[in-house]
Amino acid sequence: MKTISNQSFGGERPLFESHQLRLENVTITEGESGIKECSDIEADHCRFEGKYPLWHVERSLITNCYFAPGSRSAIWYSNDMKMCDCIIDGPKFFREMHHLELQNVIINDADETFWNVDGLVLNNVTLHDGTYPFMGSSNIRIDNLKSDSKYVFQYVKNVEIHNANIVTKDAFWEVENVTIYDSILDGEYLGWHSKNLRLVNCHIGGEQPLCYAQDLVLENCTFDPESDRAFEYSSVKADIRGFVKSVKNPASGLIIADSYGEIIIDENIKAPADCKIITRNKE
Repeated sequence: MKTISNQSFGGERPLFESHQLRLENVTITEGESGIKECSDIEADHCRFEGKYPLWHVERSLITNCYFAPGSRSAIWYSNDMKMCDCIIDGPKFFREMHHLELQNVIINDADETFWNVDGLVLNNVTLHDGTYPFMGSSNIRIDNLKSDSKYVFQYVKNVEIHNANIVTKDAFWEVENVTIYDSILDGEYLGWHSKNLRLVNCHIGGEQPLCYAQDLVLENCTFDPESDRAFEYSSVKADIRGFVKSVKNPASGLIIADSYGEIIIDENIKAPADCKIITRNKE
């Protein structure tokens, strides 16, 4: 493997069609497509400033690198990438990819990041700001995620999440086959139109959570005291610990909680309209 150290490259496509290349303390300055149509690339302690620096790259390892705000849309159409101990300040990263792994990465502008990625593994990742991260991605495994981005995890499939703290709105819309363990999910309209969404040991906040859901499961979960109008038109099996402010028109299933502020069943409920709502210890 050839090594390039302590150099800068700018302009358009300076390292086009490079293969078996290691970059150490290299800066990709203003310009476009610094590393494009490449394979077997390693980059350590590098700085990326220009647009689209890593497109159509096969097999890469990116460590201890910094991506400046100008490095927008930096990594698309690249497969088999691992990134560790990096900071990203540019938007619209990671699209149309297969087999992407991030460990100890901070993304400070997560706008439209992780779109249509198949095979995504995140460990100790932080997302700030931006909208619609993870849109349309699938086969995702996550441990220790912190995110305050809006509209996260829409239209995703086959997801397992552990130890997340997600503050958002409209999260997990129209998802399929998603399981979340030991996490805080705080935001309006959580999980609407989902299929096979399962929450285990999670705390739920925000208004109108978990409506229009199919085959929704909650195990040993808690609700914020102000989280209201839950489960409207959902088929649900829920074991809730503590108080639920209000439940509204669940379509079917079973809900058990310690207490309720209000149970709303009115003329607008949808068939089969046979959900059992039970107070624990009063069954």
